[in-house]
Amino acid sequence: MIHTLLVANRGEIACRIFRTCRDLGISTVAVHSDADTDALHVREADAAVRLPGAAPADTYLRGELIVKAAQAAGADAIHPGYGFLSENADFARSVIDAGLIWVGPPPEAIEAMASKTRAKELLGIAPLAEVTEDDLPVLVKAAAGGGGRGMRVVRELGEVKGELEAARAEALSAFGDGEVFVEPYIEGGRHVEVQILADAHGTVWPLGTRDCSLQRRHQKVIEEAPAPGLTPELTAKLYEMAVQAARATEYRGAGTVEFLVVGGTAHFLEMNTRLQVEHPVTEEIFGLDLVALQLSVAEGEALPAAPPESRGHAVEARLYAEDPAAGWAPQTGTLHGLSVSGVRLDSGYADGDTIGIHYDPMLAKAVAWAPTRTAAVRKLAGALERARIHGPVTNRDLLVRSLRHPEFTEARMDTGFYDRHLPGLTAVTLDPYAPLAAALADAHGRSRFGGWRNVPSQPQVKRYRTEPDGEEHEVRYWHTRGGLAAEGVVVVHAGPDRIVLEAEGVRRTYEVSVHGDRVYVGGTTLTALPRFPDPTARQEPGSLLAPMPGTVVRVADGLAEGAAVEAGQPLLWLEAMKMEHRITAPVTGTLTALHAEPGRQVEVGALLAVVSD
Repeated sequence: MIHTLLVANRGEIACRIFRTCRDLGISTVAVHSDADTDALHVREADAAVRLPGAAPADTYLRGELIVKAAQAAGADAIHPGYGFLSENADFARSVIDAGLIWVGPPPEAIEAMASKTRAKELLGIAPLAEVTEDDLPVLVKAAAGGGGRGMRVVRELGEVKGELEAARAEALSAFGDGEVFVEPYIEGGRHVEVQILADAHGTVWPLGTRDCSLQRRHQKVIEEAPAPGLTPELTAKLYEMAVQAARATEYRGAGTVEFLVVGGTAHFLEMNTRLQVEHPVTEEIFGLDLVALQLSVAEGEALPAAPPESRGHAVEARLYAEDPAAGWAPQTGTLHGLSVSGVRLDSGYADGDTIGIHYDPMLAKAVAWAPTRTAAVRKLAGALERARIHGPVTNRDLLVRSLRHPEFTEARMDTGFYDRHLPGLTAVTLDPYAPLAAALADAHGRSRFGGWRNVPSQPQVKRYRTEPDGEEHEVRYWHTRGGLAAEGVVVVHAGPDRIVLEAEGVRRTYEVSVHGDRVYVGGTTLTALPRFPDPTARQEPGSLLAPMPGTVVRVADGLAEGAAVEAGQPLLWLEAMKMEHRITAPVTGTLTALHAEPGRQVEVGALLAVVSD
């Protein structure tokens, strides 16, 4: 029996596991890095143990420290969550050797399947030994881990070597294993997977299909269950292959077998020997708690002969602190408010928490269930559109537009969805009255100090910049005897946090929240600009600024001041939130300044280099 469980992970998955443990009467222990000292998963646990340091390699990837933490806290079991050490056979063995219960598959099954190269060999699929022009495009992929890290699509033969090196570096940082391999890249396919659950008594459940085709950087963004449009014959084939993979490794616990489906043919991708980020959609349609079932299997309990019948449809969207229009650049800062009503929300953050640079920028997973796919998709899109998200730039608008795109609503999507549609999905559409609402809310607060004058006066002027597009907007209003006024609208009500405007016979209400110079008006984020801009705040043309806080991990070989560079040429690589971001030359010219060196930590906006044409 499990009495006290340590979760060797962080964020929303740790919080998710702790909630199940509370329902089961199991005590919980969190581990945390220095960067996560006051994180939500730490606050929700019954006890917590510090892992000194901040980088994953120093903390959550240190298996020996985690085992010691479990022993020090009196835990009798460890759950790895997903990511980090969840697919590390050596870690699983160390847990078992320490006399602790391992909530996961046997180490032998992890070894057989967690390495994608060995998994393919087990199923008779060989990676490419050498890449030729005829093989392009190809996919460079990390052998360990997942989540899109250590993965690159290569379309030019001359780029293979560089992308292999970049993938190795990223995989080593994220998983502690730099092994990569190359396989053909199949375009136009759907990413379909089968959730499995197996016990130690020979029972294997195939728990439905999921479609995870909407991806950015090979990391899933929107997932749903069941996968729409599959024939009964193809579904049965997917079940058969998934169960075969589980039985071949004497699997126990939860796992996922992933496929790329093209037409009526399924191509095996990999088996993830852990719980997946998208497991909630399976839970919703089957009415199960997969974490509770993992714990039951780890305790030696037998599963019923067959799983329950599925019902309805579930859709999950991953809410990230990132700017999709800027190369999916992760964002940092304070999350002032996060509220999504009417759907399930799994999150590792609460209001007031800080989003740092060290880990994945996912804020939460929003999950909607309904009797039909159409209803579930509409429900989730509406909940996200009305959500209160105050803080760094997020992908919320992208999610809403993706859920409402005809290709998605008609289930015609594939893994190239964002390659085709990203510009349209990220185009900024500003509510024209949002800046005015912000100005009126600000003016209301100051009007208590005598804003109205008994003589004609010039209008008050406020300037705002919309985020993330950076466009500036100027609004004008007046203080009158009857209150605040503006051209073209009727100010029905003005308060510090609520503005009601009527324009062309339509009345709209705007909720306003202010945090420093950031103003949130409904779903619009604005930055209040000073009345008189700082004339010294100008950058030299050709300046390359850090798009996010992070660490410089590499500079291009031989790059030095005075070097000739070509537009688009990679100059350096910045790592933030477990992703590498390539900084390229904006124009063809000369590198006149280089302020970056490997290991340097930079803040957003830091000057990295200057290229003059």
